[in-house]
Amino acid sequence: MKFRYWIVILLLLGCACLLWAGAAPRKEDVRHFKAVVEQTYHHDPSAYTQGLFFVGDVLYESVGQYGSSAMRKVDLASGRVLQNAPMEPYFFGEGACLYRGRIYQLTWRENTCFVYNPLTLQVLGQLFLPTEGWGIATNGEDMIVSDGSSTLYFLDPETFQERRRVTVTNAGRELPYLNELEYIQGKIWANVYGTEHLVIIDPSDGRVTATVDCRNLLPARYAQGVDVLNGIAYHPQQDAIYITGKLWPQLYRISLQEKTR
Repeated sequence: MKFRYWIVILLLLGCACLLWAGAAPRKEDVRHFKAVVEQTYHHDPSAYTQGLFFVGDVLYESVGQYGSSAMRKVDLASGRVLQNAPMEPYFFGEGACLYRGRIYQLTWRENTCFVYNPLTLQVLGQLFLPTEGWGIATNGEDMIVSDGSSTLYFLDPETFQERRRVTVTNAGRELPYLNELEYIQGKIWANVYGTEHLVIIDPSDGRVTATVDCRNLLPARYAQGVDVLNGIAYHPQQDAIYITGKLWPQLYRISLQEKTR
C-alpha cells in the first residue's frame, strides 16, 4: 500500500510540474531580433518624439516637453515640419494614434486626451484619461494605453472607460517602463523607456514574444545631446517599420534580422 501511495504522489507531482512548465514562459520562447537600417531620413533634432504614426503617406508626430508640446505633420523625405499645432504650455504631449479618421493624443500627467482632425489639426474634443499617459495604439476596437508601468489598458475609444488590462511579462517577469506603442499585424510593439530595445507583445495575455535590439543605430557623431530611443510608426501599404528617438537628427526604416545564439 505504501508503495502504491508513493507512486500516486510521484504521478501527481509529475503532472503538477508539467502544468507549471506549460504555463511558465521560457526564455527560449522569446525570439530575439536586431534592427537593420534599410533607409535613413532627416528628423527634426528639436523634436522630443512621443508618438509616431502614418496616415496614408503622411507622417504624424507628437512631441513633448512643457512649453513645446505639439501635434505635427511631417514630410518623411526631408524631415520638414509641414504643419504644427502647439499645445498650451501646461500640457505635456505624449503618445498619439489614428482611430476612425481622428487623431488621439495623450498628455502625460494632465489626465487629458485631445482629439484632432488629421487634415487641419484642429482640436475636436477631449477625453478624460484616468492614468498617466505614455503611449497609445489601437487594434481597431480598443485604445491600448501605457502609463509607464508593466500594465497595458484596453479602453473604450468613445468614453476611455477601461474594458480590460494585461500585465506585460518577459520570460515570466513583469516588464515596466512601457512607453510608445504601435499595433502591428496583431501584436503590440512598445518602446521600453530608457533602453535601446523594443518588445513585441501578445495582446491576449501580455507575454513578450520577441525583442528588437536597436543599439548603435544612431551614429556616435550624432549621439551628443540626444535623448532615448522612442517612436515606432508602421506603414501598412509598405509593410515597413520606422523608428527614431527623442531629439534624434535621424529617423530610420528598419527590417528585422533574427539573432542566432
